[in-house]
Amino acid sequence: MSADIVVIEYTALLEDPGESDASNELQEKLIAAFGTDKSLGIVAIRGVPRFLDARTTFLPMAHRLAHLPHDYLENELGDPKTLYNAGWSHGKEKLGDKPDTAKGSFYFNPLADTPGSPELRDQFPLSYPCNVWPDDEKMPGFEANAKDLGSIMHKAVVRVSLHIDALAKKRLGDSYTDNMLYKQMQATDKAKGRLLYYFPIESSDTSASGEEASTPEDSWIGWHNDSGFLTALAGDMYVDDETGKPIDKSLIDPAAGLYAVDRSGKTVRANIPEDCMAVQIGECTQIITGGAVIATPHCVRGGGLKEDGGNGTRVARISLPCFIDTGPTFPLCLPTGCSRKKAIGSGVGNAKVPPLQDRWEDGMTFGDFLQKTFATYYDWSKK
Repeated sequence: MSADIVVIEYTALLEDPGESDASNELQEKLIAAFGTDKSLGIVAIRGVPRFLDARTTFLPMAHRLAHLPHDYLENELGDPKTLYNAGWSHGKEKLGDKPDTAKGSFYFNPLADTPGSPELRDQFPLSYPCNVWPDDEKMPGFEANAKDLGSIMHKAVVRVSLHIDALAKKRLGDSYTDNMLYKQMQATDKAKGRLLYYFPIESSDTSASGEEASTPEDSWIGWHNDSGFLTALAGDMYVDDETGKPIDKSLIDPAAGLYAVDRSGKTVRANIPEDCMAVQIGECTQIITGGAVIATPHCVRGGGLKEDGGNGTRVARISLPCFIDTGPTFPLCLPTGCSRKKAIGSGVGNAKVPPLQDRWEDGMTFGDFLQKTFATYYDWSKK
């Protein structure tokens, strides 16, 4: 089953929250996106200044990057000291006991090459990795365009966060600190862009079309919740893996793409409109808003052409999530008077992701929560 994501206009985000008709309409849309049983925890934003041009310029660069010589990618762009949280990563993460080779990732911080202070970088090396960039001769304009697109997406996230604060304030009253999320998102230099290149699915079944396609629903990215605060999504594109030539989405197996689970437990294919970026809720925002907004499990299903025609085209997918978070020392506290049961119980109760109650205690820092979450997901994936 497919579902259209709630769409809001960027111009509406520029308005300060209040009691105007426009503000009330925006709040209703955010509630539909984040706060009902049918919510997918995602909202699409149309009209973000310069976003479409920046995306069109940067995303196709993933093909050239992923096809650079293996030794250069591993030895010059890999960063083992941060456990590959900066630069190139392929096959370093695990799905169960096997390395994940379905996709390659390039991690970068669009806001700061050396985020945090020297003391914080020493204390939290995985939270504050320094950027590693490819040589400009090999990848002309890559660094500049990565920073440009990531910064555009960050600015949109900041505006969304202001209106999430207003939604939480309306539901929780004085127990919610005014503009708490907005102030953190505005001031942060902790952002992680992940340029993803999904290699073609090596299966004779990828040409099957419709919902009955035999490719596993989580074949490109397994089921997970975003563990941080807010995730900006640049949408996706498909290319011929050999040539890098874009492939129109109308030619792609309609079962491929992003899937999410709503609060009722229904799994749907989430369609981000081509002219929009999107913002997804992370578990930390669910916690600090006492469940006023929710994080939802999601995955990415692989696929090829609907009808190959015998030409053997191998389809790859490109996407860019950008994770916008607070610093690692930020305490993950419930709003005053909000119960742990309410905050956790508002989320999606199913077996697709490790239960939040096993990974979070009220007041623990964001850094400690991430460490516990990473360890839990690794054990979970081996079940």
